[in-house]
Order: sequence, then structure tokens, then C-alpha cells
Amino acid sequence: MSLRPVLALAALAAAVSACAPAPPPGGYGAATAAVFRAEDFAWSQRGGQAGIEGRVDYRQNGVAFTCSGSAGLTPDTPYTRQRFAALYGSTDRAAVPVDVVRARNVPDPNADYRGYVRSEPCEGGRFRFTGLPDGGWFVIVPVSAGDERLVLMRAVQTRGGRVINLVM
Repeated sequence: MSLRPVLALAALAAAVSACAPAPPPGGYGAATAAVFRAEDFAWSQRGGQAGIEGRVDYRQNGVAFTCSGSAGLTPDTPYTRQRFAALYGSTDRAAVPVDVVRARNVPDPNADYRGYVRSEPCEGGRFRFTGLPDGGWFVIVPVSAGDERLVLMRAVQTRGGRVINLVM
């Protein structure tokens, strides 16, 4: 077996790696934890014309889940985005058992952002948020079927003062 193809491949790999950017001084390390900053939430306190009309239609293995608490609406900020990624494993959408969410650790767990979270009853599988400013939000709805309890999470974006119809 000739070494020529192996040497050519090694030379190509060396040339490609030479084009790769050098790591920053001190290496890559862990991502910096987002900190709670009230000013990041300020936009969410303004009024607006936007709204979210939600409906729960979640099924797992043919079993329908129903609301088991109020729907929550949290502003999308660097802090909440990092927190939701840790709790739900996503910043887009998730369906995670309640016990799993409670067992996960988040950076800066003592930061109190609850004053910026809106809550509305989820009755008959429906909930509604009105008077919202345009921006990014996380919708959270606890659901259950028998003894199984999940938390549904979905990221939404309000724009142009319109009402979003959301099915979770």
C-alpha cells in the first residue's frame, strides 16, 4: 500500500486547519452566564396592541393533555433565554415533565424576574394575553393527563400590534 494518498490527506488536513481561527486568549472556556438586569425587561412593561390567543391541543401517545394551571408569559431577554435553555433544553419549544424542570439547575437562581411575568387563567384549554408590546416572549403552560404532568413552553414574537393564534 502506498503512503502517497495518506500523506496527501495529511497535508490537506494541515492546510485546512491552518485556516481555522485561533482560540481567544485563555481558550474558549464556558459561556458567560447571563445576569438578571431589570433594564432588559423594561420594554415588556409598556402597553401595546398585540396579543396572544392560545389553545392547548397537546397529545402524547394518543393521550390528550389539559391545562392544569395558569398560562405564564415571560419576556425574552438574555437572562430568561439562558434560564429557559437550562430548564427546558430549548429556547424554541418544549414539553418537559414538571419534575425534570424542577430538578434542573439554572444560573443565578435567586434573581427575581417574577414581577415581569404575566399570568392568565387557562380555562377550557384556552388562554389570552392582551395589551402586549411588540417583542419576544416565552409562553409556559402546565398540562396534565392522569398522573403525568408536563410543562409546555413555546417562544413567540409579537409584531405590528397583531394578535397571534398559538396552538400548544
